[in-house]
Amino acid sequence: MVNQNIAIIPARGGSKRIPKKNIIDFNGQPMIAWSIQAARDSGAFTRILVSTDDPEIAEVAKNLGAEVPFLREQYADDHATVSEATTVALQQAMDYWQEEYKVVVQLMANCPLRTSADIIAALASFEQCKRTAQISCFEYGWMNPWWATQIDKRGKPNKLFPEAFAKRSQDLPKLYCPTGAIWISTVEHLLKYKTFYSPEHTFEPISLESAMDIDDYADLRFAKALLMNNKSAL
Repeated sequence: MVNQNIAIIPARGGSKRIPKKNIIDFNGQPMIAWSIQAARDSGAFTRILVSTDDPEIAEVAKNLGAEVPFLREQYADDHATVSEATTVALQQAMDYWQEEYKVVVQLMANCPLRTSADIIAALASFEQCKRTAQISCFEYGWMNPWWATQIDKRGKPNKLFPEAFAKRSQDLPKLYCPTGAIWISTVEHLLKYKTFYSPEHTFEPISLESAMDIDDYADLRFAKALLMNNKSAL
């Protein structure tokens, strides 16, 4: 039996910059709740699997409606890539449920502002463009990397792109940064390459708000500010 799509939400328990990051309170809910709810509301998935090594996170995820039939035993340390963890979780899911899937969508638990509409739009682009791997990204705004510099002890700048300093910002090409919000791959390619950055991977832009990755407390404050701003705009 071939099922269409599986969502995998990686949620390691050993976060150091924000302890228990994936289940800390974010606007009245555990942070992981936002990703689970977005996946559920999208209606796009046969399975919504949370991949974690932490029994507490597993229990929270189950109570929120995700499936956690097993704990992660591999790729749970600081050195493992998230693609490796998701690849193992995908294989575990296929073995456990005796199912095959066409598409796997990775939704990072620390991206709570990504919505069901974002997921639906990303999947539509993936399917319409007949892609094999697609990674969400956002356009840089006021933090213009074209003007990035290194600074020595005396404060003297070493411009990474010196030619860009002679141009106006509106005349410079747009630059994009990847975000963990929505990564999509065919199951065939993820199992083959063990990474979403497979040879034919593409980037798909989403809004800055939806792209927000929370890694430290400064990110957390910024994400809360974005959320409050969105609410006040409604």
